[in-house]
Amino acid sequence: MAANVRAAAVVLIVVATTAVAAREPVSIRVTPEQSFAPANLVIRASVEPDAANRAIEVVADGDLFYRSSMIDLDGDRAPKTLTFEFPGVPPGDYEVTVALIGAGGHTKAMARARVNVIGLTN
Repeated sequence: MAANVRAAAVVLIVVATTAVAAREPVSIRVTPEQSFAPANLVIRASVEPDAANRAIEVVADGDLFYRSSMIDLDGDRAPKTLTFEFPGVPPGDYEVTVALIGAGGHTKAMARARVNVIGLTN
């Protein structure tokens, strides 16, 4: 019985370690997630190195405001973390997306975050 419990524990540890070790091709972190207008959004994109990585595009899309930025990547020699700044973002709810572009211009992976910029009322 104790051997079965130990075996089950080992299996759980291996599965948990594998899940943590498996990384997404791209992830996103936006700060602040909620702020007052005008907001200065800082978007950090983490990219797993890959020879096929060609570009990364970041978009902040709201009802009345849209901003995007794209930079070229040098495959697996590109930085693992890229930082984008979008200053002066007006009030609204935004979906911020990061798209990792591969060879041929096709989207390899995408990550999303939601941001709320609050307007001040008098």
